[in-house]
Amino acid sequence: MEPDEMLALFDHEMREHARPDGPGVRVEREPDVVRQVGSADDWNGVVWTAPDLDAVRVEAAIAAQVEHYTGLGHAEFEWKVYSHDRPADLGGRLLAAGFAAEPPETLFVAPVAGLTARAELPEGVRLRNVTDAAGVELMVRAHELAFGTDGSRLRHQALARLADAPETFVAVVALADGEPVSGARMELHPGTGFAGLWGGGTAAGWRGRGIYRALIAHRARIAAERGYRFLQVDATDQSAPILRRLGFTALGTTTPYVYRTAP
Repeated sequence: MEPDEMLALFDHEMREHARPDGPGVRVEREPDVVRQVGSADDWNGVVWTAPDLDAVRVEAAIAAQVEHYTGLGHAEFEWKVYSHDRPADLGGRLLAAGFAAEPPETLFVAPVAGLTARAELPEGVRLRNVTDAAGVELMVRAHELAFGTDGSRLRHQALARLADAPETFVAVVALADGEPVSGARMELHPGTGFAGLWGGGTAAGWRGRGIYRALIAHRARIAAERGYRFLQVDATDQSAPILRRLGFTALGTTTPYVYRTAP
């Protein structure tokens, strides 16, 4: 499949026809946007904008989303903008409306079939599938070590998925002498050909030793067993070179624009 065909499929299945990404959340469709709404601990935001969105309609759409989320009492929500979204100045219009841009990431996609070969782990490191609350705690600790950010929201979302929709969620943690050094997740989207890879953060002292690659291969095998065709990743500059070497194709960039109410 050519990159433009892959991007069109991604837009159609994962954005325009997005499914809720967890229990207790809903996807709402309006003429010009598709958005997800949940609790304050869930991801809330706009996932798709109409490809023919023009300068007049976009102003109304932005104002409507701000009114909608703030009316629900949410302190923040995100507008996920892709580099091919229209109008071309969508990002600038969001900034003018009070949104703040976070660092952009690269959208990568690869066929599952080419990623399932086992990767060698460093000596003393093993992978553990996350299937219970104790495993979630290990994954959260790995996340906090790798990224230096609070893992409370991750804990909430992982526990909810394991309890109410385990068939759509895969998580794994890498342990060195019983201590978590890396963790990763995979979100499965029934009815689509895509599985999304998230996390993959590794503690500083263990980077560059093949753990990230092993986590991708582990999840790719599970995705293949469940019939998914593609893996999708929103990658930082740190991960992008590894993904390119593994055969992922860059389809564009995605930038989170976050609207926060005044404290």
